[in-house]
Amino acid sequence: MTIDDVVLVLNAMLPKPLTRLQELVLRQAWEGKTYNIIAQEAYYGPERVRKVAAELWILLSQVLNEPINKANFRKSLECRELTLAQQQLIQQFSPLPGLSRKSPLEFPDSPLSLISRFYIPRPPVEELAFTEIMEPGSVLRIKAPQKMGKSSLLLRILAYGEELNYRTLSLDFNQAEEYLFTDLNKFLRWFCANVSHGLNLESHLENYWDEDIGSKVSCTIYFQNYILEQIQEPIVLALNEVNRIFEYPELAKEFFLMLRVWYEEARKIQNWQKLRLIVAYSTEIYVPLNLHQSPFNIGLPLSLPYFTHEQVQELAQCYQLDWAGDQEIQQLMAMVGGHPYLVQLAMYHLVSVSSTSFSNTCKSVSKLELDPNSTPKAQLQQLLQQAPTTSGIYKNHLRRLLVSLNQDPQLKTAFERVITTGGSGKIDSTLAYKLDSMGLITFKGDQIEPSCELYRRYFQEEFIVVDC
Repeated sequence: MTIDDVVLVLNAMLPKPLTRLQELVLRQAWEGKTYNIIAQEAYYGPERVRKVAAELWILLSQVLNEPINKANFRKSLECRELTLAQQQLIQQFSPLPGLSRKSPLEFPDSPLSLISRFYIPRPPVEELAFTEIMEPGSVLRIKAPQKMGKSSLLLRILAYGEELNYRTLSLDFNQAEEYLFTDLNKFLRWFCANVSHGLNLESHLENYWDEDIGSKVSCTIYFQNYILEQIQEPIVLALNEVNRIFEYPELAKEFFLMLRVWYEEARKIQNWQKLRLIVAYSTEIYVPLNLHQSPFNIGLPLSLPYFTHEQVQELAQCYQLDWAGDQEIQQLMAMVGGHPYLVQLAMYHLVSVSSTSFSNTCKSVSKLELDPNSTPKAQLQQLLQQAPTTSGIYKNHLRRLLVSLNQDPQLKTAFERVITTGGSGKIDSTLAYKLDSMGLITFKGDQIEPSCELYRRYFQEEFIVVDC
């Protein structure tokens, strides 16, 4: 067996997949690393690592019907072959042809699950995030355009918190009804009720809400005297897509000022130290907040970078693409840069075209038809040729961006200037920030350029058609 086989056997036989820490301990123990070294490299306490390892040896001993410990772990398993029953179990766990059993094919249009083989870490982002939520009263700010992997990262941060025995919950502001954003009192009551529900607490808003002292103070008292009193463990609260609040300046000003106060209260009130906030957003805030009111100049800011050449190469290996040299990677990145979603969508289509089991799926998500009998290089060429067109695999993504630009004529005009001037034109700084938040542009010194060739070609054609 290899260590990959061991992980697959356990994932196939256990009621729940291995956690990130469990898999990490297995792989590092396989390499002969000590618990102290594993703990240091993974930002865990040594005792936590030892406890997880002890549980793993018990699990392995039960699965293999022989005593397994750290000392004999690799020696006992490396010389074994997978039994037929184990191979069948693994096949059932990942019954997808065209890929190895450890790499099931996933359409990249939603957050990547914790067991996904297609999640590519972007060091030091994950390590910084994991370390930050261990800080009492911390605030972690994650900013990135849509489709850059914020939600997949949030899943892993929350899972890490659970491994630390923290209480975790995620609140997506896109789930709130429109009317809530026009009334601060109703919004904060919705906020408190949802946090209570997410922590399996009964909602006792009426016991703490007092109109005479105001909704912000009531919300703060509810958290401090009820939620943080009832929960003894640290709480990791992820607020996702908070940029939706930016559309309501008055609400945004009051809500973010309240979060800022909570952060400052943690410096002197122990109860508030239990709360670790994660604020995730995709656009810049344009709400007038002074330096001492904004929560966007506190805590740890994280921006999700594009994939590097090496990370694109790693993803290609996960998809088992036969790209021995760098030519294919260079061609793909020349079109879409290192944008995680755009890169992964291309690889998904290139792999799925060779698997008849996914032919119907591909037809449902794109009109692109790749010849399964042509060479991989020819398939990539065809995909890239059609990429910036309305018949390519990115048509839905490009159309969404176009709709957003059409809704803001000033923004559209600014981006058209970027396209037509080749980056030499000057645009208003606020519009530039908005375009950057949408992922459409990149800054290179004093120059502003389209963030990838795909956007330049598609929108150049669209703007010409509109002008005509």
